[in-house]
Amino acid sequence: MRERISEWESRGFQVIVVAPSKGTFINQFLEQFGPFPFPILGDPSREAYRGMGHKTMPKWKLLSKAAFGFITGKVKRFFPDNEKQKEFVMKSMKTQDVYIQGGTWPFSPQGKILWKHIDESPEDHAKINDVLKKMDEVKA
Repeated sequence: MRERISEWESRGFQVIVVAPSKGTFINQFLEQFGPFPFPILGDPSREAYRGMGHKTMPKWKLLSKAAFGFITGKVKRFFPDNEKQKEFVMKSMKTQDVYIQGGTWPFSPQGKILWKHIDESPEDHAKINDVLKKMDEVKA
């Protein structure tokens, strides 16, 4: 999304990311993978995630999907090549809720939900082109 932020902004939308983590962990993430042209806010209690209907994938299911993806070649690598990023990802897997699935929620300036996509699995993210199309539809 950061590479295509101008497409969101040109439609009058602002991107705000909510992560199921504390601010200190988000800052560590930003040190390794940032910068981002949008704010990343924390929801360490997962209150917003649960309130909006997000799902936590069972550990066995996520691990089996990862193994299958690796075996079939759909997943090329689990960890970044950069050593510090790799250490951060490994720490995340041990200390964070990596099983909770995300989603995409465009809101109007008045706070009305215009459309939503709740991820069923890690590969089920809303496609950026689809989200941009939905934004264009609600503005028409």
